[in-house]
Amino acid sequence: MANKEYSYAVGRRKESSATIKLSSKGTGNFLVKTEWGQEKTLQQYFGGNIYMYQTAISPLETIWNDAVKKFDAEISLKGGGIAGQADAIKLAFARALIDRNPDYRLTLKPYGHLKRDPRIKERKKPGLKKARKRPKRSKR
Repeated sequence: MANKEYSYAVGRRKESSATIKLSSKGTGNFLVKTEWGQEKTLQQYFGGNIYMYQTAISPLETIWNDAVKKFDAEISLKGGGIAGQADAIKLAFARALIDRNPDYRLTLKPYGHLKRDPRIKERKKPGLKKARKRPKRSKR
């Protein structure tokens, strides 16, 4: 499996979905393509929000410190907000690394990189304004 040129993986979180095409012949270029046709590097996409960038690349840093410089990736993003997209990218990176080398599973699993966070928005119920917000009760 290690002789494959590319590894593909999908990660999801809330309403966000990230598809990654990971190449091991790389220099650390992570290109993000949004659903609106924008193309940016991963650092430019998250702007000055270093926490979101570190969250997204954390599976690479868990394997070894210079892994970020050894891979190239094309990331396609759809839906959601910036926090959900960062977690979706994190899950997709972890899945792509396992596809490349199954031995990485033992390294990534204790850090929780392989868990799909199941929390999603609760549905609106009839008679309520939102999922749980009720109309104001009249006393008289």
